[in-house]
Amino acid sequence: MARQRKLTPERKALIQSLLSHYKPEDAQDVQAMLRDLLGDTIQQMLEAEMDDHLGYSKYDYKNKHTDDSRNGYSPKTVTSSAGDIPIDVPRDRKGDFEPQSVKKNQTDISNIEDQVLSMYAKGMTTRDISAHLQSIYGVDASAEMISRMTDRILPIAKEWQNRPLAKKYAVVFMDAVHFNVRQDGRTVKKAVYVAIGTRLDGHREVLGLWVGGNESAKYWVGVLNEIRNRGTEDIFIISVDGLTGFADAISAVFP
Repeated sequence: MARQRKLTPERKALIQSLLSHYKPEDAQDVQAMLRDLLGDTIQQMLEAEMDDHLGYSKYDYKNKHTDDSRNGYSPKTVTSSAGDIPIDVPRDRKGDFEPQSVKKNQTDISNIEDQVLSMYAKGMTTRDISAHLQSIYGVDASAEMISRMTDRILPIAKEWQNRPLAKKYAVVFMDAVHFNVRQDGRTVKKAVYVAIGTRLDGHREVLGLWVGGNESAKYWVGVLNEIRNRGTEDIFIISVDGLTGFADAISAVFP
């Protein structure tokens, strides 16, 4: 019997959100999706490197403490296993910016794709990302530089978390996955609240992921209220486990 490939809840949520956005219909569409995602990620990393090189973000002139400045872009095409990817490499007026994400003479990035994409699939700490950059590029990246990179990615996640939802769902599955995580130097248990909905047309999507303490009906009330506030007016069937108070919480928000 063939072994079924197991995915973590984080990877499942990532894949589901990508499929919902790109709606690929065949393998070529999937390749195009990965190529587009990788290109956007590389571009944002280059922008973050330029921010770190100059010491201030684009248009944030009040924090500028250098006589150097941005000087447009140089178009470049790099090769990946998903195909050729066009990117724009930032330039500075002094000409001493040395990008590390994609070096000046580097045209093949196929060896870094898995590691770059994995940054999306994990809630990585600064140390984790630094280790990844070290293994990919062979250079040390400062915590400030890593923060600039993650700060550029976080708004994408926020936009997904707050996107409008369908007015009606045929079925919504709700459950929590529990993890032991390090927090303030000690190990604590966290619950990731997951809601997956099936629309009336049969399309399935992850409505959201919420991180809280131990699973409770009170926290689920907040999740349900958020789903309603994002535009959902009715759910025909909600599938849940036997958590005490869960049914009452559902009835309170969706009578």
